[in-house]
Amino acid sequence: MKTSLLSIILIIFLNSAHAQVNPEITKIGVPIEMIFPEGKSKALILSYDDGRSEDRRLVKLMNKYGLIGTFHINSNKLGLTNYLNKAEIKELFGGHEVSVHSANHPNLTVLSKIDIVYEIAEDRKELERLVNYPVRGMAYPFGNYNDFLIETIKGLGIEYARTVYDSYNFDIPKDFLQWRPTMHQFGKAYTEPNNPENDRRELEHFYQTINEFLQTKNLALMDVWGHSYEIGNDEKKWNETEKFFKMVSNNPSIYYAKQIDVVDYINAFNNLKISVNKSMIMNPSSLTVFFKKDGKTYSVLPGKTIALSNE
Repeated sequence: MKTSLLSIILIIFLNSAHAQVNPEITKIGVPIEMIFPEGKSKALILSYDDGRSEDRRLVKLMNKYGLIGTFHINSNKLGLTNYLNKAEIKELFGGHEVSVHSANHPNLTVLSKIDIVYEIAEDRKELERLVNYPVRGMAYPFGNYNDFLIETIKGLGIEYARTVYDSYNFDIPKDFLQWRPTMHQFGKAYTEPNNPENDRRELEHFYQTINEFLQTKNLALMDVWGHSYEIGNDEKKWNETEKFFKMVSNNPSIYYAKQIDVVDYINAFNNLKISVNKSMIMNPSSLTVFFKKDGKTYSVLPGKTIALSNE
């Protein structure tokens, strides 16, 4: 008597229903989830371009609220009218990050390879002389980049490069050399002259995005970028900036970081060595790394191996 296809399927289903699940297999399927230092669920980056004289007031305001900035600077413009002076860079940006923005702020995508190398290497070299530490990141002038530019900067010690293409999300960047920030410092407010309705609408969107960041329970990275000269001498814009800084300050769930610190930390997490059944994790980096497994938070010190709970 022939067995029908339906009978075969029913037999397979009943047999699988009574089979025991291999606990080792289930352990392998449990993800190891990155969280930020000290077990924080969020990170905040504030990045500003050009090295303009208004950075002095901006840094003072950041320091008031315990915030950390990353400042992308054109070294050949330092000392010009409305720019910072070279002599003040190290002290002004103490506790913050100084980063490459090209020596002269050209559109790098139209330059030859040798000119790109000059713009990046010269800027990096001079900034390192001023701050006395390795400068390892950059922001693209005008936000412009292409594949040729990316390939060129890979050999110049640049480990991240920020664009100006706002994502309005809090995702961890997948490609550090095509880093899309969350949003501009005022969203798209003030981009249209004498249009208060547009300013109101865009600022509302800006603060809505900030509140979403503050309220989310998921892993979240917010990168807000801009230029201090856009604030200029407009007290209304300075008040908006202070309002924003106050909203995001002193939050125990936020990791306040230089952009390069976030890069180093993500790389450290990605380089963790994990046993097949996820019962052991070794950290070969120089940073303490925090992560979650089965809803439980762990940390592993530099150069150490830890055993994970099997509960």
